[in-house]
Amino acid sequence: MPDFTGSRLDHLNIVVSDMERALAFYAPALESIGIVSLMDVPPGATGPDGPWMHGFGWEHKPFFWLVQGRPSDPPPHVAFTVPTRDDVRAFHEAALAAGATSRDAPAVRAEYHPTYYGAFVNDPDGVNVEAVCHAPE
Repeated sequence: MPDFTGSRLDHLNIVVSDMERALAFYAPALESIGIVSLMDVPPGATGPDGPWMHGFGWEHKPFFWLVQGRPSDPPPHVAFTVPTRDDVRAFHEAALAAGATSRDAPAVRAEYHPTYYGAFVNDPDGVNVEAVCHAPE
């Protein structure tokens, strides 16, 4: 199981306007970097007005949640750390194949630091989703 002790963020919710469309995008895009679908919480399960929620993560730990609702304006930005630059490229390719639009292709972002290698896409609701590797080549 991955070691979560270095992280201070337990989980994050992203509001999506169309859960089925969001799942069609996020499932293959996140699977390309080892993050998989773990839990589906149907509407009403958390209370009478509870929204449809879907959790992605590793093994038994969902940490990235999609929540059916009205997306925020401006849309959020979320970045997933990956171990290699090949993983960044794989994420970008998988996200585009799943319907994302590219914000910025995989490249070094020296303005952040010399080994920051990232790629950015927009999900179907305009959320800026990134995969980033901090390791040198």
